[in-house]
Amino acid sequence: MLITPDSKLKKLIVIGDRVLIRPSRPNEQTASGLYLPPGVQEKEKVQQGYVIRTGPGYAIPAPPEEESWKQTEDQVKYIPLQAREGDLAIFLVSGATEVMYEGEKYFIVPQSAILMLEREEDL
Repeated sequence: MLITPDSKLKKLIVIGDRVLIRPSRPNEQTASGLYLPPGVQEKEKVQQGYVIRTGPGYAIPAPPEEESWKQTEDQVKYIPLQAREGDLAIFLVSGATEVMYEGEKYFIVPQSAILMLEREEDL
């Protein structure tokens, strides 16, 4: 089996409301013209990158077991995240955790630190 860098990323499981983001290069601009000016990036308060993997979302607490006659499901339920794989995310660096995986830099970012998403699909 041939393992490419992208298939290795498929083995990663992102937990909860977190998103794995590959940072884009400082001069990279999207097809629609969205990019962060160098002055903003130099301050390193915000960063942009592409969403590679997302967690399942926010866990919904299980209801109290008052009705013992009902069958209970052990499966955890989640409220899904707004971020999707392939989105361009503008996020706060202060809320992110930088990690190295297979020699590349990534950020693990909670959804609350994402300021804006750009999605390449028609609305």
